[in-house]
Amino acid sequence: MGILIFAETDDKGNFKKDALEIASYAFEIASETNQNVMALCFNALSPEKLSNYGVKKIINSKDEKLRNFDPEIYSECIAEIFKNENCNILVLSSSSNSKYIGGILSVKLEAGYITNVFSKPTFEENLSVKRNTFTNKAFEEVECLKSKSILGLSKNSFGLKENNFNSEYIDYNFETADAKNKINSVEKVSNKVTIADADIVVSGGRGLKGPENWHLIENLAEVLGGATACSKPVSDLGWRPHSEHVGQTGKPVSSNLYIAIGISGAIQHLAGVNSSKTKVVINTDPEAPFFKAADYGIVGDAFEIVPELINKLKNFKSAND
Repeated sequence: MGILIFAETDDKGNFKKDALEIASYAFEIASETNQNVMALCFNALSPEKLSNYGVKKIINSKDEKLRNFDPEIYSECIAEIFKNENCNILVLSSSSNSKYIGGILSVKLEAGYITNVFSKPTFEENLSVKRNTFTNKAFEEVECLKSKSILGLSKNSFGLKENNFNSEYIDYNFETADAKNKINSVEKVSNKVTIADADIVVSGGRGLKGPENWHLIENLAEVLGGATACSKPVSDLGWRPHSEHVGQTGKPVSSNLYIAIGISGAIQHLAGVNSSKTKVVINTDPEAPFFKAADYGIVGDAFEIVPELINKLKNFKSAND
């Protein structure tokens, strides 16, 4: 028996951070259950990198048919390896692609699928694990009644832990069918960190007073290497695209650091960001609801504080380069 992870790569073949996190997570489970971790990746540029995170066997396919995401083909390939390697646990990330194929794989493998997992499972009569629920406002303990389990690890819930291995590497060829869907074009925003992949998110609200002041958010995010986001009123006003709207009705955020500037902290917004590990708020109103949810708060004018913060961070980075 073994544990399989599906290690996703970006369009250049580099592993996403989520791939290294689920490898770290799977190794912890394997260490407690006397199993080995296997990884399946498609067109990985440096598959050996997974050996630093406890993966014993790395299976990489260089098939061009696997260059672009196709749920039917991807799920067929993952199911094939899972069965061939006699695995009992499959670990996926919480990316949109993995969530898409998680349900498909549950049917193909006759396995229980548990999403939003944030703890290591326990094994008594069956596998049990804790997961976030109600948009991260609560958690529940779920018992899998199937002999095989699929665990979707919640982003940034476990972190990266290096465990070096002398891994076995296999270049694998799948007998894949032609894709039934054709991708005509792919449009991507260049030179920006996406909210889904960001460890740091800098978000702005109506306290910025207008889109002409959004350079404060962008400059702070740039110096921190983070992504930009906004509250719902900001996207509704057309100051920022709806793709940047975070909160209960927008994109959920589980970053390591979330900085809210000029956001009062409506309950819908807090519900979508409260799983972030550290929350910092900058607001002129000391009674803003966000201060009760924040780990750190600054009462003051963002137009004075943020430029000073950017300068301090730049000086700190220059001194340490």
